[in-house]
Amino acid sequence: MNKKTLLTDFNFWRHLINVWSILFFGLIIYDFLNGNSCGKALNLVSIIYISALTIYVSNKEFERWYHCHERQHPGEVFVILWSILIVMLLVLDSAGVKSYHLPEPVVSSYIAVLTILAITRKSKQIYNTRRRKK
Repeated sequence: MNKKTLLTDFNFWRHLINVWSILFFGLIIYDFLNGNSCGKALNLVSIIYISALTIYVSNKEFERWYHCHERQHPGEVFVILWSILIVMLLVLDSAGVKSYHLPEPVVSSYIAVLTILAITRKSKQIYNTRRRKK
């Protein structure tokens, strides 16, 4: 009998990262609208978000390499959403709509998301190449 615990359940981590993404994006937008008023909260949420994302992606990659992962949940969607958010904040700031300083936790989280996507894409490419050789 294959018993999954909450911590090893892929769907649990996928839903958790979706919730944290919504919370983090909402907090970033709130911080923008309120003139950088959420510095400490952004720092805390960014640490939790990147940690949960790393666990989720690591779990997904291990499942791929051990032939247990069949579903598709493209990480490009997260990168597209992040990119849209960052570009919008920069455009609104440069247009003078709001005087806003892009907080370091937001920038570092965006870089982490880009890095995680690059690593997982390379891992998938290597996996597919090795799988075709067998």
